[in-house]
Amino acid sequence: MSTAEREDARLLLSSLPVVVMAVVAAVDLTAGPEVGLLPMVSLGPAFAGLIGTWRRTVCIGVVALLVCVMLGAYDGLFETRRGFTAMVSVAGVTLAGVIAAVMRGRREAELASVRSIAEVAQRVLLRPVPRSAGMLRVAVSYTSAVAEARIGGDLYEVVASPFGVRVIVGDVQGKGLAAVETAAAVLGAFREAADDEPDLSALAARLERRVDREANGERFVTAVLAEVHADDRSVVLLNCGHLAPMLVHGDGSVDFLHPPAYALPLGLGMYADEPAHPYRAGFDEGDQLLLYTDGVTEARDAHGAFYPLEKRAALLENSEADAALEALRADVVRHVAGPLHDDAAMLLLRYR
Repeated sequence: MSTAEREDARLLLSSLPVVVMAVVAAVDLTAGPEVGLLPMVSLGPAFAGLIGTWRRTVCIGVVALLVCVMLGAYDGLFETRRGFTAMVSVAGVTLAGVIAAVMRGRREAELASVRSIAEVAQRVLLRPVPRSAGMLRVAVSYTSAVAEARIGGDLYEVVASPFGVRVIVGDVQGKGLAAVETAAAVLGAFREAADDEPDLSALAARLERRVDREANGERFVTAVLAEVHADDRSVVLLNCGHLAPMLVHGDGSVDFLHPPAYALPLGLGMYADEPAHPYRAGFDEGDQLLLYTDGVTEARDAHGAFYPLEKRAALLENSEADAALEALRADVVRHVAGPLHDDAAMLLLRYR
């Protein structure tokens, strides 16, 4: 839903209590007191309590009581108990609406506080990556999902190590604080081990041990590790059950760098018959390497069609890496035409 559509919906909901009371009053004046619609004036404060603040609910309730008094006097209902019964009904519904509005406001404040803390935790976890590392230009995009899944387990990091520029992009199984804790453990282990381990196999084994200690076999992490060697214009990859990186060549052609054999996700290494093996691919000047999570490729439009990442590779033609990745991110959001159902992380590498 666009900003304009949300604003129109908000205005419609805000005017609903007044519209309801106006309709009830018009029908009562037209049909007469025999119809017995006067107590329905209480629908005004009832709707106000559901969608407005308690102060607005009180104001709508006062207006409803005035309407009730005027219509009751016009219809001659105060000569019997019907008029007083209608006023008591309006007053009671207004009181209930005020209580509901107060409780809803408190819940919304608590939810806003939790979301704020969650977003801060996510920013601390996914600290800004360097815009350049060695001979590489780096751009990162992270799009949060809907509110229920705002804290996710998507992770990424870039480290300029003695063995080349090392990168990780991964996705922790599940959502919530448990997924964030696992993601933090993986990133901490990666930042420490990237400078120490001589090859990606040893680095992956180190991450495997960390995930096994943290998750105790109850959670796994799909991840792809990359090591860029500028001297021979190549990239070494190790894929642990993750999506294959997309390589966009200088001429616009696209390759997905699938491994000869996928390694098991981190945390499931106990079930592997043999350790993970890296594989090498060309990565020359003019090429772009995009690593991403499944929130990108599994983004669906209104008809259930997945996002066609390969067909959108031309969006990365912008000479500025950040602008190119932002164009791709915006296109994913347009494809969904609403909030994403999963976090979407993307990391773009290109030579400076």
